[in-house]
Amino acid sequence: MASALASAGAAVAVTGRSAERAEAVAAELGGGAFGLSIDVRSEESVHTGIEEVSTRLGGIDLLVNNAGIGMRTVNPDFLSEPQPFWAVAPDGFRDVVETKLTGCFLVARAVVPRMLAAGGGRVVNISMNESTMVRRGFVPYGPAGAGVEALSRVMAADLADSSVRVNLLLPGGATATGMVPSDVSDDVRSSLLSPDVMGPAIVWLATADVHDERIVAAEWRRPASR
Repeated sequence: MASALASAGAAVAVTGRSAERAEAVAAELGGGAFGLSIDVRSEESVHTGIEEVSTRLGGIDLLVNNAGIGMRTVNPDFLSEPQPFWAVAPDGFRDVVETKLTGCFLVARAVVPRMLAAGGGRVVNISMNESTMVRRGFVPYGPAGAGVEALSRVMAADLADSSVRVNLLLPGGATATGMVPSDVSDDVRSSLLSPDVMGPAIVWLATADVHDERIVAAEWRRPASR
């Protein structure tokens, strides 16, 4: 998504817990992209990071909430040996939920008032297939994703009469990201979607006048011009 937006001419800020990794990704993007450290679990880190992004960019027109950690953090063998919810460590549960769900709330809470004051903006919350939300052995990743969907709907309702648009975007299937174990079979790996599938839809959502939509990237086609 960052690559597609940068290629489309957007000024992009890439964030992550590691400033070094974020800066390395930004350097690959070029076009004035920059990276910085934000721990979305921390209100203080979010506040400081959003202040810096807003200052360096002169404002924030688009927020993409994509922070998340996967099932490997609570069960490295989650694909081959699903773990029942009662075997999940509470700290592992909290870390996934706080990163994906609480992080989405904290960052949007910091950014949306700025958008309202500036006269508009776009928020895109990244989600997952509904089957993943309720899949056996997918606590806490599935429930965290379901929470993001509910939060996004409430955000959209709260902003219905404003100039800020909120939408959901999901790949539409398992995607080749760092959340997938490196030792998966060739059959599984060959079936994974490319992260590039998210590019066209996120570029369109950056300016589209749509609100409270749930868009599946793998099925999406750019609407015809009127």
